[in-house]
Amino acid sequence: MKPNVMSSTPRRYLVALLPLFLLFAVPATRAQEPDDVVRTDTSLVQLNIGVVDPRGHAVTTLGQQNFTVYEDGVKQPILHFEPTYAPFSLVLLLDTSGSTNHFRDQFKQAAARFLDALAPEDRVAVVQFNAKVKNLAGFSTDRKKAAYAIQIAEGAGETHFYEALKYALNELDKEGSKRRKAIVVMTDGLDTQLRNSDRAALAGVTTDEAAIAAIDAKANSTLNAVLAAADKQGVTIYPLALPSGDPKRLPLPDPVITGIYSAARTRLQSLADRTGGRLNDIQRLEQMARLYVEVAAELRALYTVAYQPHSPQPQPGKWRAIRIEVDQPDVIVRTRPGYFSR
Repeated sequence: MKPNVMSSTPRRYLVALLPLFLLFAVPATRAQEPDDVVRTDTSLVQLNIGVVDPRGHAVTTLGQQNFTVYEDGVKQPILHFEPTYAPFSLVLLLDTSGSTNHFRDQFKQAAARFLDALAPEDRVAVVQFNAKVKNLAGFSTDRKKAAYAIQIAEGAGETHFYEALKYALNELDKEGSKRRKAIVVMTDGLDTQLRNSDRAALAGVTTDEAAIAAIDAKANSTLNAVLAAADKQGVTIYPLALPSGDPKRLPLPDPVITGIYSAARTRLQSLADRTGGRLNDIQRLEQMARLYVEVAAELRALYTVAYQPHSPQPQPGKWRAIRIEVDQPDVIVRTRPGYFSR
């Protein structure tokens, strides 16, 4: 059966484009855009995969024999498989910059609920960031230790978001290549250093449209360094985007501010899309706890598949498209869409 990614009726298999439970397909042309995936070597490709039924309910009883992986249309042998109940190593990133001061207690309570929703064997590290990145608790299954780390998280000042992501990825790398890995972070995405460089690119703009067009957010080298590191380890990133960073909700918008906020939100979306996660927009602060729990549920419904590419070695920079088939009727498969060879 030939897959039809644009059909509203689920098919036996689907080109893998979006993260788990996001049931609206994006245009297939996105898989061909040079900035839409990370560049990586081809030694091993690891995929976190979500499978849902037509109602959006997770299918969690599949085995390795139910999955087939294709890269550039060529079937790939699966070298490693983890079921949905296999434990994760998780970094819980806490934004303690000045922008979160006025609702610090609320987000601490929400993060604590996230811990309660994880599987007992999931290993969690708690890291805070503002102008500095600080590890508050190393990887452990001790939920009391992680909960205490959340409660003592404090700070103000600048937001060094991408430095925190790099730090989290370095810590995850120490967990070993066989661990399933993820990062969950609540932030407005307005990294101070990237914000300053974006502002410089917007000199002279006079309209919102010109400001948005002036910044190629996905081409940012800092963003792509993070994506390359995440792809190498198979790390899935779940940003919870604060309403304070929403470019559509600016109280006093002007072209420069609109351009900066739009670029920041585009990068958050890229972090989710390219790693197989999901961007969760927080519309109201009281939603935070629920969204944290939903992310925990999604993590507990992911399979992990790793394969060694057996396709002909391409030229550097060539797009390698990934497609997943599942031998069950009427299911929808979600994972990252592919990568660029290096």
